[in-house]
Amino acid sequence: MKQLKIRYFGMLTEVTKCEEELLEFSGTRISELLENLYAKYSGLKNNSFQVAQNKKIVSSEEKLTDNEIVLLPPFSGG
Repeated sequence: MKQLKIRYFGMLTEVTKCEEELLEFSGTRISELLENLYAKYSGLKNNSFQVAQNKKIVSSEEKLTDNEIVLLPPFSGG
């Protein structure tokens, strides 16, 4: 089991009621982590967001390689 730091931004902080948390996790893929987070915060399923690991956007099929995962809502540039 490893300890992950999960960071939330934008509207996702309203859904989770936190900006970051430490989570004990034994899975190996981003998709497994997301299922865990959906179970904890059912409202996450209703929001679109991207997952970043090692400061790069990754797909849900990526292996977990970092201890910090960031969930980013859609954003617009200008």
